Amino acid sequence: MDQHWEDRVAAAWARFEEFAGSAPAEDDFAARGAGFRAEIDALVAELPDDSPLGPFEQGCAWDSTGHSDRAVPRYREALARGLSGYRGRRARIQLASSLRNTGHAREGVELLTPELDGPSDELDDAVRACLALCLSSLGRDREGLSLVLGALAPHLPRYRRSMADYARALTGSAD
Repeated sequence: MDQHWEDRVAAAWARFEEFAGSAPAEDDFAARGAGFRAEIDALVAELPDDSPLGPFEQGCAWDSTGHSDRAVPRYREALARGLSGYRGRRARIQLASSLRNTGHAREGVELLTPELDGPSDELDDAVRACLALCLSSLGRDREGLSLVLGALAPHLPRYRRSMADYARALTGSAD
């Protein structure tokens, strides 16, 4: 889509994030959530019918308003329509998180594990964090902790090597 559309989507998200970050009452959040989803739906209506951006943005809106179950089919649709690149990676992360939230953590692990070997970008730590949550939901806490420590280690001002070593030791990994 064009930059004007992208800017309006970003502005809608900024308004929602500001509201959601203010810890509103549950009734306020539900009402604002419905209004926000309607705003996203109106923007999506401007897209071509086969655009993967539409179901992706709708999935994000449902997810951010507490409805992981409604987000899952939209993320799947966006990916099936060919959503790729940065947004495609976001969709896989968010789909895995929603799958975990709806009791399908194993599918989340299957979705995110290949991302560990994919091209690196600023979402690497988010992949590891979400994958760690999925693993924990399956009772695989040591693997999850290893991922989180491995993601954290490069950001530490000290103890990077030690934390990376501890992360590998948790799973017996040489990587």
